[in-house]
Amino acid sequence: MSDAWPAGWGGVAESVVTTRGPNDCWNVAALGLHAPDGGVTAGGRPDDPVTARTWGRTRTWRNFTEREGGYVQFTRDPVDFVEAACTVREEPDPVLDSADAWAEVTVEERGSGTEGDTTWTDWTLQVVESAVVREVVPTVSRGHGAVVEATVAASRLGVVGFDDDALRDRIRFFESVVESAAGARERAAWARFDELVDWREE
Repeated sequence: MSDAWPAGWGGVAESVVTTRGPNDCWNVAALGLHAPDGGVTAGGRPDDPVTARTWGRTRTWRNFTEREGGYVQFTRDPVDFVEAACTVREEPDPVLDSADAWAEVTVEERGSGTEGDTTWTDWTLQVVESAVVREVVPTVSRGHGAVVEATVAASRLGVVGFDDDALRDRIRFFESVVESAAGARERAAWARFDELVDWREE
């Protein structure tokens, strides 16, 4: 166990976060982690904090506000990621079986505002405890990336300021990547995405 980040990255890393709700179950959601300038080193404690932004009055926003923390998880499982991004999923325990590493974090609001009709809140995240569950040799999967990017595009459908037709075109492109380059788990994730998201034109 450690009080440092269990993984390293630069820019924005897509993670799954679990936050405890008023029913004491753990809500599962997707959360982009913004590294400070210079990035984050595995096992490191950057001088500037990792930040994240929540959009709207979501369960994650509510639970961050009321509980001031949660569990950030690094998972390669595309099905878990689709369900985190596109469903309301609750679990009895905070850490998913698919997590390769996790970090219990405290959060503090650092700013808020509006974009179009949508409110946003920025948070700083500080690690309380973390663990690496399994070490893996990284590979680059185009199918996995396409699934993740499709969930980002889907989250913007119907949001003022975004072009729905352009977003649907992006999702169609990601579908073609999955069809040509995905493995079995990514295909299962896409089937779940297709089931959950009404993105096809009438």
